Order: sequence, then structure tokens, then C-alpha cells
Amino acid sequence: MTAKEYLGQAYRIDQRINSKLEQVTSLKALSTKATSTLSDMPKGTRNVHSKEDIILKMLELENEINTDIDELVDLKHEIVGVIKGVPDVRFRTLLELRYLCFKSWEHIAVDMGYGIDNIFRLHKKALNSVIIPERIQ
Repeated sequence: MTAKEYLGQAYRIDQRINSKLEQVTSLKALSTKATSTLSDMPKGTRNVHSKEDIILKMLELENEINTDIDELVDLKHEIVGVIKGVPDVRFRTLLELRYLCFKSWEHIAVDMGYGIDNIFRLHKKALNSVIIPERIQ
């Protein structure tokens, strides 16, 4: 695993969490659309448990989200330790902004007062100074 792949894991977990949160929001909206109509006419077979099924799916997703959040917190803690091992403070700042705060390259360039090309050069040097834990390799 390269340094870039290792550090990028947190972003992918964060994306997965956000995707699941959107799914929960969608399911909540769907569950509120369930309405009943009063009528003497018999209805065809319908799923009377659909609202319960939606709620169960929401609960399952929320449990998955909590598990993913725990994984993200643990991984970020580990990444912080790896980044602290980088000797150059500029490299550490860049790596933290990119891989822990998930900032765009443009935002990082503005924050650090560098041009975008210099940020890319610094990033390459920063990645070369990262030492990935042996158990990961």
C-alpha cells in the first residue's frame, strides 16, 4: 500500500458515511409518505408492513453508520500518529489539511500561501516522507 492509498482511506470511509446518511434521509422521507385512505372498497394485497420495513432498514443503516464512524475515528487517530512522524512542519500541515480535513487542493494552496503547482510538489515530497506502519504494508 502506498502512502497516498493509506492516507486516503479516511476520505473513502467519510464518503461511505455520507452516502448512508443520505440513504437514511431518503428512507425517512419515504416513511412519511405512507398514508391511509378510508374507503369501503377492498384493496388488493398490499404490504401492511412496509412502514415497519422502512424503519428496520433505517435502523440497520444507522448501526452501519455508527460502525463506520468508529472505524473512521480509529483510522484518523492512527493517521495523526503517522503524520506526526513527518519531520517537516509544512509537509505535516499539508497532509493534515488534505487527509484529515479533506480540503481541496485550492483551499490548501490558499491556506498555506502557495501556488497550486507548489502544493503539488510539496505533496509529492510529503508523501515520500511518510512512513507507513509495518502492519499495514
